[in-house]
Amino acid sequence: MVDAIVSVVLEQLISMAVEESKEQMKLVTGAGKEVKKLTCNLRAIQAVLNDADQRQVKEEGVRLWLDQLKDASCDMEDVLDEWNTARQKRKIQGFNDENSLVPQQKKVCCSFFPATSCFGFKRLVLSRDIALKIKQINETLDDIARQKDMFDFDVNVSKSTIIEKPDQRVQTTSVVDESEIFGREYEKNELISKLLREQSHEQNGLPIISLVGLGGIGKTTLAQLAYNNDEVVRNFDKRMWVCVSKPFDEFRIARAIIEAVTGSASNLIEFQSLILCVQECIAGKKFLLILDDMWNEEYNKWEPLYHCLKYNFKGSKILITTRNETVAKIMGSIDMISIKQLSENECWSMFKKLAFFDRSNEKRERLEKIGRKIVGKCKGLPLAIRTIGSLLRSKGTEQEWQNIFESEMWELEEIERGLLAPFC
Repeated sequence: MVDAIVSVVLEQLISMAVEESKEQMKLVTGAGKEVKKLTCNLRAIQAVLNDADQRQVKEEGVRLWLDQLKDASCDMEDVLDEWNTARQKRKIQGFNDENSLVPQQKKVCCSFFPATSCFGFKRLVLSRDIALKIKQINETLDDIARQKDMFDFDVNVSKSTIIEKPDQRVQTTSVVDESEIFGREYEKNELISKLLREQSHEQNGLPIISLVGLGGIGKTTLAQLAYNNDEVVRNFDKRMWVCVSKPFDEFRIARAIIEAVTGSASNLIEFQSLILCVQECIAGKKFLLILDDMWNEEYNKWEPLYHCLKYNFKGSKILITTRNETVAKIMGSIDMISIKQLSENECWSMFKKLAFFDRSNEKRERLEKIGRKIVGKCKGLPLAIRTIGSLLRSKGTEQEWQNIFESEMWELEEIERGLLAPFC
């Protein structure tokens, strides 16, 4: 973990600074200011690492930030080793013996680096080299510390002190890369069949089909696959995708429908005007409306929109995705498709493609055992596998994989609620 590396560097840095301050003749004269700045930066960064470690699982930007910090910390470790080695050599060669030193009050070393008459040209070069490396790392850490503020990390977050934040769910779209999908062939065909099925004469109103399942199970992905299917595209005059999420906002949904049909946003303010505009836009059109990530359990909020839509061209369909079967029933679903977890083989195939990307066969074999344990913790949820697999792509050692396996992120409430997510 990056936290462990930063802690080690901080401890070594403070120890080295204390030891150097005791020396009558300093190896890296004037480095005290740089060391103090380094220490301040590392402490400020260390204070947010718990939160960063939890968020890296689902935020690529945080993950890249931690990788930068890890690289800088490793560079600092190397410089500290070099500094310490030079100090030990100096002691062995007798440069700490008071007989070989110019008395402090008489020496002419007034610049940043010791004079060549005191140490010789080689030691001057070494001293300058270490000082420059410390300064360069400080500049890198300055940049990393500035980036830290962009992420709005919580300070000193632990599992027991996490404060629940309001849902900030990522807006989904209809775009999907089918090459990244594993399994789900049966569910996809079943869904497409229901969307293409002609409505019987006995059926009144607008048919609503629901995809129901845990968060991260792949409901949104299935909806995307169906939305982009060639037969489905040909079957409907208009297709509309609306990410509903929380809270249920009937004004925003109505505007999204108008924008999807007309290609331009509506400036209407009153709900009555919006409803009439929706009716006018879809009149005489056979449409497919996807309402992704539904949470609303209040029928009275949904009813005006449904009445506006239901007496339209025969053959139109609504598809909703939701975690809650109660929501599907309140919406008036005539068909519910329950989405199950992926099989063990499907999970492993997806994980391998992501986590083992660009690795040699030797590295794959070495990481397979711990990799299969991690996949087991994902409980058949595609989103979990995709997120963890992408994270592990940048982790090269067994220990790093073991750290992920043992991480507290698996115990966070958001994982138990449906994993990592903005996705349904």
